[in-house]
Amino acid sequence: MENEALLEKFQTLTDEKSYRELSVYLDDQLITDIAELIHEDPDQADVIINNLSISRAAAAFRILDFPLQEDVIRTLSAGKIAELMNELPADDRTAFLEELPSEAVKELIKLLDPEERRITLSLLGYKENSVGRIMTPDYIAVREEWTVKQVLNYIREHGKDSETIDVIYVIDEKGHLLDDFRIREFLLVSPDTVVHTLMDDRFVSLHANDDQEEAIQVFRMENRVALPVVDDQGVLLGIVTIDDMLWIANEEHTEDIQKIGGTEALDEPYLDMPIFKLIKKRVGWLVVLFIGEMLTATAMGFFEDEIAKAVVLALFVPLIISSGGNSGSQASTLIIQAMALGEITVGDWWRVMRREIISGLILGGCLGMIGFIRILLWNTFFHTYGDHTVLIGATVGISLVGVVLWGTLSGSMLPLVLKKCGADPATSSAPFVATLVDVTGLLIYFTVAYTLMKGILL
Repeated sequence: MENEALLEKFQTLTDEKSYRELSVYLDDQLITDIAELIHEDPDQADVIINNLSISRAAAAFRILDFPLQEDVIRTLSAGKIAELMNELPADDRTAFLEELPSEAVKELIKLLDPEERRITLSLLGYKENSVGRIMTPDYIAVREEWTVKQVLNYIREHGKDSETIDVIYVIDEKGHLLDDFRIREFLLVSPDTVVHTLMDDRFVSLHANDDQEEAIQVFRMENRVALPVVDDQGVLLGIVTIDDMLWIANEEHTEDIQKIGGTEALDEPYLDMPIFKLIKKRVGWLVVLFIGEMLTATAMGFFEDEIAKAVVLALFVPLIISSGGNSGSQASTLIIQAMALGEITVGDWWRVMRREIISGLILGGCLGMIGFIRILLWNTFFHTYGDHTVLIGATVGISLVGVVLWGTLSGSMLPLVLKKCGADPATSSAPFVATLVDVTGLLIYFTVAYTLMKGILL
C-alpha cells in the first residue's frame, strides 16, 4: 500500500513537472522505498536519480540487483554517471564494474576521479571471488603511541569517510596491522590512556587473496561486523564489512541451490533472463543426466534373460531405483549444506561415512521391511506373486537395504571427493547422484535376485 502511494505521488509530481517538490519528497523517503520505486518504474530511473541528492542516489543504486543497475546506468547522462560512480563506496563500485563487459568498464573508469580510479583499478586487480575484490579502503587506522583522546579526535575528523567506525585499527609507521579495537573500548577508558597499553595482539584478519566463501565462515565464527584485510607482509589494505558478507552469502547460497537442482548457476534473476539463455543453462546437465540414465537401459538389457524368466522382477525396478535415488539426494543435500555452513570439512570424511553407513542400514532396513510386508499382504489379498512370494519379498527387502546404503554413501561422499579435487561440491547435485544410484541400484537388485533365486525362478 505504501509503495503504491509512493508510486502514485511520484507519477503525479512528474506529470506536473514539479521537480523541486519531487526532489524534497524523494529525499524524505527510505532508501529501500526508493529502490523499490526504481524497480516498479525503471523507465523513470533517470528522473528518480536526478532528483535525489547524490549520496542518497548512490545508497539506492548500491542495493539494486545488477541487471537493474545496468538499466539505470543506460538512462543517465555521462555527467550523472560520473557523479554516481565517484559517490559509490569502492567495494560496491567494484562489484558493479566486475559484472560489466571490459569495454564498458574502461569507459566508466575514465569517468572516475584520479584517486577513485586508482582505488578501483587496485581492487579489480585481485582475482575474481577473492576478498580483495570486496574490501574497502575506507577505514579508521590509528597509531599505538596515540592517546585515546587523540583517537577520538581523529575519529570525529575522519569518521564520516569511513565505511564503519565500530572497529578501529592500529598500525605502525609502515602500515602493518598491529591490533584492532571496538569503539566501545576507547569510550570506556580515560582519555589519557595510551593505545599500546590496551593492545593484546589478539586479532583476526583476512588475506586479500582469500576466497570469499572462506571469509564468510570467519565472520560466522568471529561474530564481527568488520574484518581487516592484509597482504603477505601484514600491511593493512582495507576492511570487509558484514553487509558485503551477507550479500556474498546470499549469492553463494542461491548459486549452490541452483546447482543442487541440476542446473548451472543463473547470473541474472529468473524472470530477467532471456528464455534461450535459460535453456542453455539447463540443457547441459539434462543431456548429461539423460546419457547417464541410458545406462539404466543398458543394465536392464544385461539382465534381460533373468527378467524374461521372472517377469515379476521388473515390477519392482521403479521402487528400487527411486529409493536409492531419494536416499542419495537426501544425503548429498545434507552434506553440501553442512559444508557450506562450515560444519564439516574433507577431513571429516570418515566420521561422515560411519554415520551414513549406520543411517543407510537403518533407513534401508525400514524400507526393506515395509517392502517385504507389502508384498506378503498384496499376495494374501490378490494372489499376485504365486508360490515364491516370500522369496520375492526377501529379494526386494534385501535389495532395498543395499541400494539405500549405497545411495547414502554415494550422496555423502561425492561432495567431499569433489571438494578434495578442487571442484564445487554443489555440482554433485541431487539429480546427478540420483542418476548414478539408478544405474548401480539395478546392478545391486539383479545381483541379489540372481543370488537368491538361482535354480528356483532363475
